[in-house]
Amino acid sequence: MLTSRVISPSFLPLPPTASTSSSSFSSLRTILSPFLAKTQLSYTRTSRMASSLTARTAANKLENADELIDSVETFIFDCDGVIWKGDKLIEGVPETLDMLRSKGKRLVFVTNNSTKSRKQYGKKFETLGLSVNEEEIFASSFAAAAYLQSIDFPKDKKVYVIGEDGILKELELAGFQYLGGPTDGDKKIELKPGFLMEHDHNVGAVVVGFDRYFNYYKIQYGTLCIRENPGCLFIATNRDAVTHLTDAQEWAGGGSMVGAIRGSTQKEPLVVGKPSTFMMDYLSNKFGISKSQICMVGDRLDTDILFGQNGGCKTLLVLSGVTSLETLQSPDNSIQPDFYTSKIADFLSLKAATV
Repeated sequence: MLTSRVISPSFLPLPPTASTSSSSFSSLRTILSPFLAKTQLSYTRTSRMASSLTARTAANKLENADELIDSVETFIFDCDGVIWKGDKLIEGVPETLDMLRSKGKRLVFVTNNSTKSRKQYGKKFETLGLSVNEEEIFASSFAAAAYLQSIDFPKDKKVYVIGEDGILKELELAGFQYLGGPTDGDKKIELKPGFLMEHDHNVGAVVVGFDRYFNYYKIQYGTLCIRENPGCLFIATNRDAVTHLTDAQEWAGGGSMVGAIRGSTQKEPLVVGKPSTFMMDYLSNKFGISKSQICMVGDRLDTDILFGQNGGCKTLLVLSGVTSLETLQSPDNSIQPDFYTSKIADFLSLKAATV
């Protein structure tokens, strides 16, 4: 099993308004200071944690939605496979979110998908008919920029991006120079005797996320930067194996792009997306609530559910995305959520059934 370093404080303070620009990052060091000691967790450690869960009681099917809802103050929702699939809203989501808000519950939406910025995700929610504020949204594209900010990444250094527009927009908001991204999608390498590919020796970090324009040029360019530029960082927004580009099937996820760079460099990435735990710490401190008052709702065991468990929160697995009931109940699966159900709209139907 490959190991990679997971950045614990990848969830950084959300901006107070949708118009916030680089000021979103200004108080980063103060807020991060209690957590920076935990920044170098590994997937080896995560896998050990997962193994230690073997003795956990098997997940309970959610029977009484009221009981769970009343036991927490904040719900953190994954997006792909929980709120939507591709560009299609999952049945019952608007009514469920409205019900939770009417009960005074705090809602936060988290995605490992780095293709969009927070602002762009806000527009997607709006297009799907959901009223969600930008400060309620956290994407791994923001996590990458915020991590660089937290380590005082030099502003005279550049970031090479293997990824899409979301990463570029968040880097720009944070004031970092970048190159690559979608514009390198059409570039090709003419392999001929004696050909030497040049690269920018001022690149101090390579950020890899999901990239529909992934090609050999990007693999080689990123590899050269990581191998030949002293101290160049290798940062991954996530290592998700699959994603939902459409609601028709699963598609290769950002982990496939990260894996290619890992394979060519033989180096492990710093992972800034789930299952890191900073958001749990942040929400607990900001709102003065116990982590037991937070419930993580997701469709992936190794990211969403581990994210919640590592943060000491309640966890609910929904079967509307990646994980099937067969996978959950397999003897080979050691990651057991507190509860599971088919979709978040069961909060409404199960509530009705218990009245």
